[in-house]
Amino acid sequence: MKDRFETFTVLISSISRSIRRLKSEETAEYNLKSPHVSILYQLYKEGNLTAAEICEACDEDKAAVSRSIVYLEQNGFLTRSTKRVGAGATGGKHYRAALALTEKGREVAASLAESIDEVLDEVAEGVTEEERRILYRALGEIDRILSKLCEGRDDE
Repeated sequence: MKDRFETFTVLISSISRSIRRLKSEETAEYNLKSPHVSILYQLYKEGNLTAAEICEACDEDKAAVSRSIVYLEQNGFLTRSTKRVGAGATGGKHYRAALALTEKGREVAASLAESIDEVLDEVAEGVTEEERRILYRALGEIDRILSKLCEGRDDE
């Protein structure tokens, strides 16, 4: 296919824009931004997590997650335990503190999770389980290869 690059990049960009738009629409009533959704969703689905665990689960950088956590904490969506978790847990930064949803956070996260499930159900109507499995496997492989290529260039 001669136009592979254009097709791939245009579709990926379009999907990304649609996801950001849906997140923005869903979060506007709660005065939240798109990055906050992933944190609330992860805490809702997984329970208490550290910022490091959220970075790993959401594949987001530490600074962006830290900014979002501060906002969510200041606005009553989550609390941060004073107890540290993991290696080097004595003293130190808030990065290893366990994060938990407040009642407000749980209510908002439950609403967001319901909306996410509805969107996923609608998207699933046009794709079989086998097609989805193949798509995710292919996207994972593309991501792995592109990440490897980027790492090689970072060393130059």
